Formats: sequence, C-alpha cells, structure tokens
Amino acid sequence: MLAVRKARRKLRMGTICSPNPSGTKTSSEVCNADWMASLPPHLHNLPLSNLAIPGSHDSFSYWVDEKSPVGPDQTQAIKRLARISLVKKLMKKWSVTQNLTFREQLEAGIRYFDLRVSSKPGDADQEIYFIHGLFGIKVWDGLMEIDSFLTQHPQEIIFLDFNHFYAMDETHHKCLVLRIQEAFGNKLCPACSVESLTLRTLWEKNCQVLIFYHCPFYKQYPFLWPGKKIPAPWANTTSVRKLILFLETTLSERAPWGSFHVSQAILTPRVKTIARGLVGGLKNTLVHRNLPAILDWVKTQKPGAMGVNIITSDFVDLVDFAATVIKLNDLLQEDTALAKC
Repeated sequence: MLAVRKARRKLRMGTICSPNPSGTKTSSEVCNADWMASLPPHLHNLPLSNLAIPGSHDSFSYWVDEKSPVGPDQTQAIKRLARISLVKKLMKKWSVTQNLTFREQLEAGIRYFDLRVSSKPGDADQEIYFIHGLFGIKVWDGLMEIDSFLTQHPQEIIFLDFNHFYAMDETHHKCLVLRIQEAFGNKLCPACSVESLTLRTLWEKNCQVLIFYHCPFYKQYPFLWPGKKIPAPWANTTSVRKLILFLETTLSERAPWGSFHVSQAILTPRVKTIARGLVGGLKNTLVHRNLPAILDWVKTQKPGAMGVNIITSDFVDLVDFAATVIKLNDLLQEDTALAKC
C-alpha cells in the first residue's frame, strides 16, 4: 500500500509540474516551485507584507495516525469515545485538511504553513509531533522535507507559523527550537522590521525561512518572530457568506504596517455539521462544495499594504488555489506600469 501511495503521489506531482507530451502547459500543469524567483524585478523591492502569498491551513494534516492516542488538543469526552476504533477512523476524516505533503505543497506554490505541535504524553523522549485531533508525522521529518526543497530552490521564501502548542514544557520548547536551528541553520531570518523584508534583501542575506512562535519562548532566540507579527483572524463559521463578510471586515481593519496578515479562507465545522456528515468527512461535507465560491472571492482581491497578504485554504489541490493567489501579484505590476505613465 505504501508503494501505491508513493506512486499516486508522483503522478499527482506530474500534473502539477510536468509539461504534457505536446510541449505546452495547461493551467494545471504550470509548476509554481519557483514563483517567487520568477516575479518581475520591480516586485523584488516590495515588502513581503504587500505581496499575495498562498498558504495552507493545518498544513501537516495530510497524514494522521489513527493508531496513535488521541491528542491533548481534544476534550476528555472525545478521548473516552476514541477507545472505540471506529471513532478514530471517523476522527481521521475530520482531522485531515490537506491532500498534499509538504514537498508537494511547496512545488504547488504554497509558502505559508499553519502548524500545531505536541509532545506525545507517555513517551520517554522529547520528540515533538504535528497534531490535529490525532498525531501526525514528527516535526523533524517535516522540517527536513521543507529544507530539502529550499536547498533546491534558493530564492523561495517560506513562513512557518507555530501557533498551537500542546503538552509542552520548557524542555520540549528547547528541543523544538534546537530542531529548527539544526534543520535550517543560516536560512533562518532574524526578527526585524516587517517593512524591511523584501525578496531582494532576503536573497542578499541567503535567508529563506521566517519562524513565527506564538509563545513567550520566542524572546530567547533572535530568529523566532512573535506571533503578534502575523495575525490570522478566524471566522469560525460554516457559512460562506459569513466567512466572506468576516474576511472583508478584518482586511479593512488590517494594520497598515508592522505585521503580516493572514486571511483564513476556511470554513469550520460545528458539532451538528460533523454529526450530519459523519462518514463523509470535512472534504466531502464542507470543503468540496464551498471552495469554488471561496476561490471566487480570492479572485476579486488585490494585494498591497491594505489588501490581502497571505491567504490560506483547506485542500489546496482541489482548485487552482495557489496559482490564483499568486496571479493577484499581477495587479501590483499594473499599478507600477500606471505609475510610470
């Protein structure tokens, strides 16, 4: 089964990054692995906070372990229910929010990653795992996969947003930060003025990784950015209409300087949503039918100091999400052309 999954993954990547036999590329075959490097020169000096950047929600959750204990991010009631094996299988359907691995997301153009991490209670070591209801892969394995991509694509910049921590004491945090240092080394960008961060300045310094750490522990390390520098307001709704209204409102309230901004273009299931679509899972019950409408909203946006910056989605491969967000940067080109006239 593992070999089959790997083969399918390779085929899927072929549709993202490989030209068809005729030598032309369809919209679904354009590779976004180097989209930042390919931006026109006049955008190289623009703050990253003004660019349109595609991101993924619960980025690591393409694989969760239904054989693992239920995570400490869940209530005691859920933990008791999960003693029944079928419950964990159903939990998996609602915990998985992505189909693509880190590498595949990077190849598709995703540059912001939403990360939740936890120790595994009862483990003797200090290993840290990604978590969303159930435990995912080891953080170290994910970091190494990301670093491998960055080494091969030295002009691409990524945002790693560690925003939820579970069952972690100071020792666990120190272990995680050490892993981050080991994985990325000189690729790490020290915290500084948001407006000073452009593609050109990062390329000159050979920096590729911004780490946001939503915990006071960030103060101990110069390469950890405080969480307040990347606010990501959450609509917490199942309604596309309410989601879009929320996104518009929070964009209008966005600070004009001093931080990045994440527009979470995601719908969040409620208990009754899960009950009604228990077997279907998140993708089939909520995302698949609503994502096209959400993408239509994305297409109407404009990047800039008071416009969209980072936009995240569930199941980024179901539509041309990354390509649509990246294309918004063309509007910045038009503005520049008009200014010259």
